[in-house]
Amino acid sequence: MTQNYANRPYLPDPATAPELFEGVLTRRVIAYLIDLAIMGCLVLAAFLVGGILGFLTFGLAWAALVFVVPGVVVAYYAITLGSSRRATVGMQMTDIVLTPTRGQPLDGWMAILHALLFWVTFWISWPISLAFALFTPRRQMIHDLIVGTLMVRHSPMIRHWQHARSAPSY
Repeated sequence: MTQNYANRPYLPDPATAPELFEGVLTRRVIAYLIDLAIMGCLVLAAFLVGGILGFLTFGLAWAALVFVVPGVVVAYYAITLGSSRRATVGMQMTDIVLTPTRGQPLDGWMAILHALLFWVTFWISWPISLAFALFTPRRQMIHDLIVGTLMVRHSPMIRHWQHARSAPSY
């Protein structure tokens, strides 16, 4: 699989900047598990509040609990990925960041779309989604390619972009 990376100079090349992609797939899996634990705690807290409110509203709040899990997941990704850090709590802990590849800014809507496609592709066939990342040069998963994002290591990325800005452009 050879690609001409010169056509997309704003994307880092795995051949010239391997430190950006070192261990990204393992870090993504660990970040996913951390985020699952955090979202689980948030959902549990929302269910506890909803359960108490259900008694106070004679059961009306219990009907709203159906929307709690999707609401918590969407809010978590929109707030964390859509922020200036471009990373969930798990991603921050594993030193990875989500970067757009098509020159557009990464906002809350793009973060929600990325998360939605992640959950759809991952839950339909997680082995294919993970295997797909093993065979792409930048370790992108299916939803990354569809949305136009790239997951890279955060600390080497800062050094890479500082070096790229100081290098002469042609």
